[in-house]
Amino acid sequence: MSRSVRTRPEGSGRALNEAYDTALLDLDGVVYAGGRAIVHAVESLATAREGGMHLAYVTNNALRTPDAVAAHLTELGIPAQADDIITSAQAVARLISEQVPEGSRVLVVGGEGLRVALRERGLLPVESADDDPAAVVQGYGGPELPWGRFAEASYAVARGVPWFASNTDLTIPSDRGIAPGNGAAVEVVRIATGAEPQVAGKPLPPMHRETILRTGAKRPLVVGDRLDTDIEGAFNGGVDSLLVLTGVTDGALLLAAPPRHRPTYVDADLRGLLTGQPEVVAAGDGFRCGGWTARAGAAELELDGEGTATDGLRALCAAAWTAAGDGMCELDSGKALARLGW
Repeated sequence: MSRSVRTRPEGSGRALNEAYDTALLDLDGVVYAGGRAIVHAVESLATAREGGMHLAYVTNNALRTPDAVAAHLTELGIPAQADDIITSAQAVARLISEQVPEGSRVLVVGGEGLRVALRERGLLPVESADDDPAAVVQGYGGPELPWGRFAEASYAVARGVPWFASNTDLTIPSDRGIAPGNGAAVEVVRIATGAEPQVAGKPLPPMHRETILRTGAKRPLVVGDRLDTDIEGAFNGGVDSLLVLTGVTDGALLLAAPPRHRPTYVDADLRGLLTGQPEVVAAGDGFRCGGWTARAGAAELELDGEGTATDGLRALCAAAWTAAGDGMCELDSGKALARLGW
């Protein structure tokens, strides 16, 4: 992917599952939400896999082990093995193992996924700041994580123990709505100590490195629902991306995206893996995709025509991103998005 400023979503004459060898799929908001499969996910992934595309599931959620994630996917009708799962727990465990001796104690604030990943790297998980840890690591521990775990982390970090975080996503989607994520928990320790952790997860390089090491992907496509983790991670890794509109990103966020958050492709859901992507072309003083034409007016984005909502959104992206250049589009998009049902 070019590091030049992206001014419109790209088109693809080939189905994406044929154009790329590996899909690096986010889980929450892409494959499932709150444990339930997202509409069209199961059948779309089955078709992509049957066509020869390698499917890898890349998640910032450090709570569950790869075995548990693979079992959950299989229960949903998406056959997966533990080797298909890459987590931020694995990425942060590798990062820690490169900085402390093998056999070192690591104070864990998080779930079983983090403990398993540390043991795989020859590190010993411990529970207390008084256990003489060589490092502190935080990962998402679920809604039942005791408040006292943050105190233990704070005591150790305040003593100068190196601090690591699996990821800093402030929120996590659930079947009841948007809940606080590991980033919110990291903020608790930051406020108490004034320190800054080393972070491994998306969108930062340690997670991309972990993913490529484990999958061996030659031409990967990142598939995600978040601009600030999935899409920015693809940008940082220099690979292409597909944004699906089944998670936290809505039309307004996409139109206002700065360059590092602009995906290569945009589609409604995972069915976009199985098709080509329509080209967005210049049309007069605006852009056309499908039956829609969009342009940047003096104060707002304007949209004319008819067709699929996703085509209209792609045209609007071209108008917004071109107007914004290397910044964020500040034009009013409300009327245009309302026409598309956003």
